Amino acid sequence: MSSFIIEGGHRLKGDIRPLGAKNEALEVLCATLLTSETVTINNLPEILDVLNLIELFRQMGVEVHHLSKGKFSFRARNLDEAYLNSTDFRKRTASLRGSVMILGPLLCRFGHAILPQPGGDKIGRRRLDTHFIGLQKLGAHFEYVPEEYLYRITVPKEGLKGTYMLLDEASVTGTANIVMTATLTPGTTTIYNAACEPYIQQLCKMLIQMGARIEGIGSNLLRITGVSSLGSAEHTLLPDMIEVGSFIGMAAMTGSEITIKDVSVPDLGIIPDAFRHLGITIEQQGDDLYIPRHDHYTIESFIDGSIMNISDAPWPGLTPDLLSVLLVTATQAKGAVLIHQKMFESRLFFVDKLINMGAQIILCDPHRATVIGIDHQYNLRHNNMSSPDIRAGIALLIAAMSAEGTSRIMNIEQIDRGYENIDGRLNAIGARITRSED
Repeated sequence: MSSFIIEGGHRLKGDIRPLGAKNEALEVLCATLLTSETVTINNLPEILDVLNLIELFRQMGVEVHHLSKGKFSFRARNLDEAYLNSTDFRKRTASLRGSVMILGPLLCRFGHAILPQPGGDKIGRRRLDTHFIGLQKLGAHFEYVPEEYLYRITVPKEGLKGTYMLLDEASVTGTANIVMTATLTPGTTTIYNAACEPYIQQLCKMLIQMGARIEGIGSNLLRITGVSSLGSAEHTLLPDMIEVGSFIGMAAMTGSEITIKDVSVPDLGIIPDAFRHLGITIEQQGDDLYIPRHDHYTIESFIDGSIMNISDAPWPGLTPDLLSVLLVTATQAKGAVLIHQKMFESRLFFVDKLINMGAQIILCDPHRATVIGIDHQYNLRHNNMSSPDIRAGIALLIAAMSAEGTSRIMNIEQIDRGYENIDGRLNAIGARITRSED
């Protein structure tokens, strides 16, 4: 197990560029299974979750070529159907939550699929009902096999058929799975309350390039007219909005001056404004964001004077993936804020580590934490801690970079799942992070 050893108290200065979006990468990678033609993807982040999914594809028989840094081609013309029932397939899919999005493509290719309970972050129950209900509405049969801890989905003899559905929640991965399946399902499929994140929009655009017929991109009402087959495409990923937000918080927390390059500002939504609510100055310079040095920053109040409340919501609301970063950034602000994590009941449980470092946080319940900012009256203390998930991991890294003394973060494989070479990239602009192979 690897660790980060972080010497705190160093300011950053310079330019940093976000890599390709992890969440988009997992979606568009799964879409390559829908065709036997070549699909080329640019700006892929070479992080653990992406590399593990690519290795799963290789084992499935997909022809994978690493063309250059961040550029891969995929051709799924000779998939090994027998492998899909193997112990190795079950082990690999169980360790990767993004594997749930291969269900739709495999149904289209083979008429059946199995999926062990997928892994991923330990941030509370993350139900898969939206995926299964959506596929059932298209006509698939679903069965849970409890003694094997897996889901079995099959297409009946009469096949799948387009239909209308109203999703019970605007699930991003659920929407992706249903859209991919619907592209090769006869008839018209209408999805209401569909997720409309930029990553779903990107998936739809790539599918259209492959020959799909999709209307309503960018809205929560999608109409997909099924086609008989899909072809080749070349697609470029958006920069990762979660990295952008992480760098904003990191700059403010460490009193640093940085420029975040090529962020695709139109696709950030309200993320910059969420940090501005904490009193952080963000200047847009073309497609870059400049964060000046902050010796102090003051949390805003609502117009009526009540305490600021920052919560997550489906797009175009605030992504839940940044609440951990916003929370840790608020610990050195002036004022108080309530962080309300609505979607995952265990995602705030890392705050005990911040409290041990000297942060003033009240964990109200599994979904809410009140942060009383200490306004740089003193620095956080160094600490030894373990990363429970990707987003808590980067929040702990930010805390350690701002703290006095030397901290250690263990289980950094969780951070590596979502941030490529984060230590090398931050060290290049002034951080002091050493990777230790224990």
